[in-house]
Amino acid sequence: MDFTLSKEQQDIIKAAREFARKEFRDVALEFDRNETFDLNLLKKACELGFVGVFIDEKYEGAGYGFLEHCLITEEFWAVDPGIGQAIGSATFGAEILLLFGSEEQKKDILPQLVSGQAILSTAITEPDAGSDVSGACTTAVKQGEYWVLNGSKMFITNGDLADYLIVYVLTDPDHPSRHNRHSFILVPRVTPGFQSNKLRGKLGIRASDTAELSFSDVKVPVDNLIGKEGQGFHQLMAFFNRTRLHICAQGVGLARGALEESINYTKKRRQFGAPLASFQVTQFKLAEMATKIRAARNLYYEAAWSVDHGHIDHALIAMAKWFSGEMAVRCADEALQMHGGYGFMDEYKVQRLYRDSKILELYEGTKEMEKTIVARSILGM
Repeated sequence: MDFTLSKEQQDIIKAAREFARKEFRDVALEFDRNETFDLNLLKKACELGFVGVFIDEKYEGAGYGFLEHCLITEEFWAVDPGIGQAIGSATFGAEILLLFGSEEQKKDILPQLVSGQAILSTAITEPDAGSDVSGACTTAVKQGEYWVLNGSKMFITNGDLADYLIVYVLTDPDHPSRHNRHSFILVPRVTPGFQSNKLRGKLGIRASDTAELSFSDVKVPVDNLIGKEGQGFHQLMAFFNRTRLHICAQGVGLARGALEESINYTKKRRQFGAPLASFQVTQFKLAEMATKIRAARNLYYEAAWSVDHGHIDHALIAMAKWFSGEMAVRCADEALQMHGGYGFMDEYKVQRLYRDSKILELYEGTKEMEKTIVARSILGM
């Protein structure tokens, strides 16, 4: 059993860390306060090969695995989660195209994502269908050579930016199985009848675009169906088994950022005539944070390695996802506690980390849903 990363993987980590520290730090607070993001930063990341590294070389990607994708994500989130999410999510949905898209769809869209010429979004969540994805009711009705979409989506990453959207729609509402009623359909932003509204006032990851979407008689060609009709739910589960690894790395990166900030602060901050780091209570907090981060990283390394080697372990992925998210929230909380009143001010990074952390327990499967997956697996249900 070898836990050592390859020289190439170590180089990827080093390059990602240097890029994030150089490019993110001076603009992170501005992006958070204004809920904005400079797309030129995304283009820089694309030029340096940090975007869509899991995309095959024949579609102009780097041809790496999801582990390498996660290594980059961890480094970006350790510096700033908001910017890390804005860059990392630019290919959100490429996994679906790689797994189920037609060759024409892949050749058309994937190279645009790698080069930064286009941004992708996957629209799943609805106002009344979050964890219950089989209850999504945005419809797509086949009329001649077109699909006609009607409905709405909520909390969609890149919804107000994306050039293309992969939309989860109800295509066979009368099918006896709830898991065979939905499909994914590709919708270009410029399609008439599509509208997006940027959501503001988010708790965290404010540099990342989030929007509500509406579809009013949106017509797209029948060839825009991704994979087979009625297989959307199964495609979505395969998608989550890969993107949840990305969330694991986000959690580890954020927690690592919280630990790094805490170490620096407690070494400098003095109380009762001594540095905070000299007190056992502080040392125990730091030790616990470091241990939880290591445990979460090992979980996602194993899960990502397994996926890259063709083995999908649903329970392991769910364990890694809920543990890393919960761990990140706790580490951010401890970091703010150690910073005291200073941590309550937005000039200090830990305040952002504290706000950014909560989403990790919510999106792409709440921690309750992940624990349910684990429980059912060990119970054989």
